[in-house]
Amino acid sequence: MQVQEQRLGDRPRTALEVAGLTRAQGGRLIATGGCFDLLHAGHVSLLRRARALGDALVVCVNSDDSVRRLKGPARPIVDVRDRVEVLRALGCVDAVLVFDEDTPAAAIERLRPDVWVKGGDYEGETLPESEVLGRLGAEIVVLSTLPGRSTTNLIREIQ
Repeated sequence: MQVQEQRLGDRPRTALEVAGLTRAQGGRLIATGGCFDLLHAGHVSLLRRARALGDALVVCVNSDDSVRRLKGPARPIVDVRDRVEVLRALGCVDAVLVFDEDTPAAAIERLRPDVWVKGGDYEGETLPESEVLGRLGAEIVVLSTLPGRSTTNLIREIQ
């Protein structure tokens, strides 16, 4: 089963619509989250591999205020409208949900994914969202990252 239609009428599907449709069709909903500032090959690789784990992928994206609190006043480099637009353009992404909190726990609670994907840089760490994922019975999958691919490294190289 695949959630292939990206439009409901003339508008893109919301993350909650994709989640509901995926569940209604008996599919497996995958979700992941992050800042996705300066989208690069490491992000795309992670998103493609995450999408391959199920029938629909929802990407939870930190708002600009959330990124500033987590990464400092110079971030994000790209504002949330542009980050969302670029993510929505990827064929592996079915929907995007912006959250303003420091963790995606509330977004996860609303989406109720079957699988939550994190990049390999979180290997062995307790995730702030672990409690809500456990309560929902969601599987946590940590996917390896591409060596040397990170937004922080890109920014450092540019400077």
